[in-house]
Amino acid sequence: MTRYLPGILAMAAVVVASNILVQFLLGDWLTWGAFTYPFAFLVTDVMNRVHGAPAARRVVLAGFVAGIACSLIGTQIMGASGPLVTLRIALGSGAAFLVAQMMDVAVFDRMRGGAWWRAPLVSTLVGSSLDTAIFFSVAFAGALSVLEPGNDVSWAGEAVPLLGAGLVAPLWVSLAVADWLVKLLLALAALVPFRLIVSRLMGNSAPVA
Repeated sequence: MTRYLPGILAMAAVVVASNILVQFLLGDWLTWGAFTYPFAFLVTDVMNRVHGAPAARRVVLAGFVAGIACSLIGTQIMGASGPLVTLRIALGSGAAFLVAQMMDVAVFDRMRGGAWWRAPLVSTLVGSSLDTAIFFSVAFAGALSVLEPGNDVSWAGEAVPLLGAGLVAPLWVSLAVADWLVKLLLALAALVPFRLIVSRLMGNSAPVA
């Protein structure tokens, strides 16, 4: 179990940092947390390549527990309009993380025999897309207001041009698209550290299969 500890600690650090940084806005559509959270997929993929899918799932579960702890703490911290973490945000965050990360593990494991870059890239793209769709839908979509009737998220349903310039859509859709685009860019950028970290951990500089 101790050999998985670096992965568990790295995942917990990413989750905690993202839960803190999501409170700080960056422009109209993003928070700083959007730039740290995608590294959870890097941690999962490195563990999957080096130790296998069962180890990666353990790391994901550790991250899930860390996320629950952050959500519980967030519900006790009051902001200007109520708790920093509402029930819908907690549900969306937890469900998105667990489903997306487990899908990442499954896709990576299925593709591990191909070119070294294919499994981490495809699994991260699939997982990131699921993560964004699940979180923003559960947390802000008007159709799911039944999850927390007392939480007014009507502001997220305001009709605005997509990312300020496209077709008119609910505000939360723009937030989701911006988040998803960052995830896609970081999925490509993460291939370099993935290759370097895996080569170092596996003790060779040969191409990673």
